[in-house]
Amino acid sequence: IDNQSIVFTDKSTSYVDISDFVELHITEKSDKETTNETLKWVHITISNAKRNLLGNYHKIKRKYLQLYLNEFIYKLNRRYFGDKLFERLIIANITAV
Repeated sequence: IDNQSIVFTDKSTSYVDISDFVELHITEKSDKETTNETLKWVHITISNAKRNLLGNYHKIKRKYLQLYLNEFIYKLNRRYFGDKLFERLIIANITAV
C-alpha cells in the first residue's frame, strides 16, 4: 500500500496499526446495517476471491499468494472494459516505453 493511501476498514483488532503506514485510516464499526449497506461489496469481493482461488488453484502456497491476489484484482478492475480493451492495451504499450 502506498504511504499516501486512504484505507477504509472495520474496527477489527486483528489489524496492525495501519495508520502508521498510510496517510489516512478510516474505521467503521460493523453492525448488521453497515454490513448490508457500506461493506456489502467488500464482503462480496472477498468471497469471490476465495471462490476463485479455491476453484482455480487447489494447493495455494504462501509464497505465491500475492501473485494470485494480484491476478484476481487485475481481472476485477478490468471486468467492464469490454470493447475498450484493445484501446486500453494500446495505451498501456505506448506509455510503458
